[in-house]
Amino acid sequence: MTKKKDLAVIIVSYNTVKLLDDCLESVFKATAPRGGLEVVVVDNNSKDGSVDMVKKKYPKVKLIASKENLGFAKGNNVGVAETNSRYLLFLNSDTVIEKDSLIKPLKYMKRHPEVGALTIKLLLADGTIDYDNHRGYPTPWTSICHFTKLSKLFPNSTFFNNYHLGRKNLDRIHQIPIAAGSYLMMPTKLFKQVGQWCEDYFFYGEDIDLCHQVNRAGYKIIYYPKTTTLHLKGASSGLRKETKKIAKPPKETRIKVAKSSIEAMKIFYKKFYSEQYPKPLTFLVLGGITLMGKFRILKHKLT
Repeated sequence: MTKKKDLAVIIVSYNTVKLLDDCLESVFKATAPRGGLEVVVVDNNSKDGSVDMVKKKYPKVKLIASKENLGFAKGNNVGVAETNSRYLLFLNSDTVIEKDSLIKPLKYMKRHPEVGALTIKLLLADGTIDYDNHRGYPTPWTSICHFTKLSKLFPNSTFFNNYHLGRKNLDRIHQIPIAAGSYLMMPTKLFKQVGQWCEDYFFYGEDIDLCHQVNRAGYKIIYYPKTTTLHLKGASSGLRKETKKIAKPPKETRIKVAKSSIEAMKIFYKKFYSEQYPKPLTFLVLGGITLMGKFRILKHKLT
């Protein structure tokens, strides 16, 4: 049997050829772990030449060219099945990592076996912090404060802005409930133990679900800001104004992603909160999500 490597980087890509190229270039420029590195790209049936680009420029990459769009969760699970490493790093194709973005977090995880998942400080294109990588659970109250923008009036309050944890000191290492799937490192053994990525989700929400499983298993999720990564947030989905000048996916893709984001909210709420809260509240929450979804989808139909 092939000797295990230290770390496997799994990247799921869909029509992000330029972003994927920049991401892979940064991965191979980064300092690799002494125990070895493997890189897997799962392409979700892209039509923009992504597969040919990877074959031509990155022969060391283990490329899985799917004949259909598997979504984010299933795509990552397919990628993990092709790895043989002690640790996994799930990395978005719209990221550009720093030279030490692999080894420093990995060393920390090795020294702290109580840590089940780890993320780092993500910086947006304008240099500001991506707070969505530092989150609390989306309870009804937390979600109401977030979507009504009440959290922005009190950004440092954990009561009104628990969605972003009151913006704790993001320069120090600390435990958080939820990290985004843009950069998520964890032990392979634990990943398989908690059931991998839940494939009920197509795109969005799966990272919250996975983090919840890690927490329930008794492990910590750590925010590790001692290294950073550029996150061109939304460039692949087309749902973010921050990156609309970098990439603008076709309307069909944007509408599909918008629908998936709304469906993800419903899946998570039904799975974890429907029995926890009164039925009238559940009815209102799900109704609110549906209404918000209709506005979100309409916006992309008109642009």
